[in-house]
Amino acid sequence: MKNLKVATAQFENSSGDKAYNLHIIETLVAKASVDGADVISFHECSLTGYSFARKLDREALYELSELIPDGPTVSALIELAKKYQITILAGLFEKDPLGKLFKAYVCVDPSGLIAKHRKLHPFINPALLPGDTYTVFDIKGWKCGILICYDNNIIENVRATALLGAQIIFMPHVTMCTPSPRPGAGFVDAELWKDKNKNAKRLRSEFDGDKGRNWLMKWLPSRAYDNGVFVVFSNPIGMDDDQLKNGCSMLINPFGEIMAECRSLENEFVVAEFKSEMIEKSGGQRYRKARKPSLYAKILGSDHVADQQVSWLKE
Repeated sequence: MKNLKVATAQFENSSGDKAYNLHIIETLVAKASVDGADVISFHECSLTGYSFARKLDREALYELSELIPDGPTVSALIELAKKYQITILAGLFEKDPLGKLFKAYVCVDPSGLIAKHRKLHPFINPALLPGDTYTVFDIKGWKCGILICYDNNIIENVRATALLGAQIIFMPHVTMCTPSPRPGAGFVDAELWKDKNKNAKRLRSEFDGDKGRNWLMKWLPSRAYDNGVFVVFSNPIGMDDDQLKNGCSMLINPFGEIMAECRSLENEFVVAEFKSEMIEKSGGQRYRKARKPSLYAKILGSDHVADQQVSWLKE
């Protein structure tokens, strides 16, 4: 299997402005293509914006949503893939022919739509329905999966996607810098972003502290390590509606090590080369082979009452 050059991006999206977001995406796609990337991944709802959707009624959310793949924004994304000969992953709100609404993330290449994942655990708007399936597909001979934001916090989702054959899991997010019961969590003051160059040192401290990256490092590398997979994490930088986000999009290898990470306060991307031999040598692959499902199949599959609480929605 040939090595795969993968890029992950961070950028400041504009709420509800698909044309603007597509323009920024094209700028980054063009640069990644010149740098030799085979694939580039953007954050959750990168085509539409995210946090502002909590304020929309169902009618407004329906108008923002699109059919996939025939909607104009996904069609435009496919044209970008053709123009720059690259595979692109990005997110938006979806409506189906029956009028049902979903949080979706798509993978397109020059041939068209390759994959679509519907978020299994949506919460930003009560009109959104959860997806009901895992998503595994091919990119240039590599088996890939998609899990959107909160999907990755439920560890069974990551293990299931890996067991279905995924060697790379794309994990688009809009996360960090929000209130939570955990110690140190909270919003980062949006006033700091108004002069981000002057406030760069304080922003970096806030972004990397317990409100942001420190929390991410408690769990994200373990998803890669425990499952023996590459992880592609994408997250916005700057203002997403009224919330300041810290970026730090990164690529993690099957040993749980960061291969490359966005570290500026600007729109940017990083690239790393994925090699299949890293998967073969990883501990996660050995651990998966040593599993004894007969011990815990009934425990893991037992019924329970789902309780998904998101603190910042109550603020």
